[in-house]
Amino acid sequence: MSVSTRVLAVIMGGGRGTRLHPLTQERCKPAVPLAGKYRLVDIPISNCINSGINRIFILTQFNTASLHRHIQSTYHFDPFGGGFVDILSAEQTEKSLDWYQGTADAVRRNLLHFRAAPHDLVMILSGDQLYRMDFRKIIDEHVANKADVTLAAIPVPASQVEALGVMRVGDDLQISEFAEKPKDPKVVENFVLSDANIGRLKNPPAEKSCLASMGIYVFNRDVLAEALDNTMADFGKEVIPGLLGKKRLYAHIFQGYWEDIGTVKAFFDANLALAQPLPPFNFFEPTAPIYTQDRYLPASKLNLCEIDHVVIGDGSILTNSKLKHCVLGIRSFIGEGSVLEDTIVMGSDYYETDDQLAANAKAGIPNLGVGKNCRVKGAIIDKNTRIGDGCVLDATGKADGSYVDGSVIIRDGVLVVRKGATLAPGTQV
Repeated sequence: MSVSTRVLAVIMGGGRGTRLHPLTQERCKPAVPLAGKYRLVDIPISNCINSGINRIFILTQFNTASLHRHIQSTYHFDPFGGGFVDILSAEQTEKSLDWYQGTADAVRRNLLHFRAAPHDLVMILSGDQLYRMDFRKIIDEHVANKADVTLAAIPVPASQVEALGVMRVGDDLQISEFAEKPKDPKVVENFVLSDANIGRLKNPPAEKSCLASMGIYVFNRDVLAEALDNTMADFGKEVIPGLLGKKRLYAHIFQGYWEDIGTVKAFFDANLALAQPLPPFNFFEPTAPIYTQDRYLPASKLNLCEIDHVVIGDGSILTNSKLKHCVLGIRSFIGEGSVLEDTIVMGSDYYETDDQLAANAKAGIPNLGVGKNCRVKGAIIDKNTRIGDGCVLDATGKADGSYVDGSVIIRDGVLVVRKGATLAPGTQV
């Protein structure tokens, strides 16, 4: 049986995404724009497709409209391959009137939908991580080990595990113990990788390391149903630890770039890293492309610009501006004389017509994008924003909080202009 017919992929759409607010104020986490032209959800979906898995469910419950539009306009499979990407939003049933209470609860409530697609294995993935992974490798190890559950794990220096869930494994990678966010050095020492497992690594670390869970699980179908025959709400904190000593749990060691984009700061850093000459995540990998919506936009146009390490999305127009270490999304507009540094501009969903531009001028409303003679540093400018001429936006030295009547939020030291916000000319933060 091929991988595509034996495995179902389930992508967790996340809860309210409060740690990513205000980027999640009007969209769910998987729909947050990434790297100029993608959405976060494109990462796990592309990993599935590149691994021969084309039956994918996305579980979500908050602000799903933009995610629905993106999925429906992007992922179309031929009718003979049996592939699909389906969004399953939280719904009221005779058994429950509540929202999903956690990752495990979300999967439990949708088991009846999974049954319609014949399968042996269920792969559970996060919708807010940046990584490239061939899932065939973890599936092959799962089958070879005759495992009930296999967890993807990444080596992390022992000094950095206090915010992660770590696992103790034998030399055969069978899991014997978990610890959630251990802080006691004596406890951490018990989870340090053995010499035999260090020998499995392509680039052995210079210091002692532990295996941290990536939140990626492969379950045998019957084991998943049995593991969820209870009221446990969360996989990482409850379901997986509860299977220790009862089922065969194994770790699959992943050796590559992986970033959990769960906070505004993590999102900011991961995006800007893509503008580096040799970024840790390579969107130019020819053998495992990242897919997204084909928008048929024109090529970007740059007039007399000074550009230094910048990613520019399709259909953008930059005029006599200076940009250093920036990521610009599709349909980004940067006015003449503006200077942007360490900034993410998510762009716009549409172009304005000549009539709209004339109406803007008459009403004194800035056009979409960044106006003339602006100074922006260390910021995220969300979609469809209007930044008037002469604005200065810089979070340096400023406290986290709300500014400009809530149109600007500083969080984790990053300045965020809300989606659809309008900043009057001369605004300074």
